Amino acid sequence: MRLEIPHTLGKDEVRRRIAARIDGAEEKASVLVGGPLSLHLTWIDRDRLSVEASAMGYTVPSTLEIAETALLFDVTIPGGLGFARGMIENLIRERGEKLLA
Repeated sequence: MRLEIPHTLGKDEVRRRIAARIDGAEEKASVLVGGPLSLHLTWIDRDRLSVEASAMGYTVPSTLEIAETALLFDVTIPGGLGFARGMIENLIRERGEKLLA
């Protein structure tokens, strides 16, 4: 699934906001899913962040790309989580918009 969240901040400002808010992301995400969650974040390069979320026996790998006018999320939904696709999409959109606010 590919999601795009438009912004007018420019890449440098988006990078700054992500860096400022990355601490505590695992704890915040655990609250959102209502249980223990493991979050592994790795910068691939200056504009791409690998995000791997694991909870309830499922792992959801994704990549966040910082583009000049949007945040681009590529998310792989495991077969057993197809029922939660809408919830995952809404969660990513909500958190992504909050990150940019």
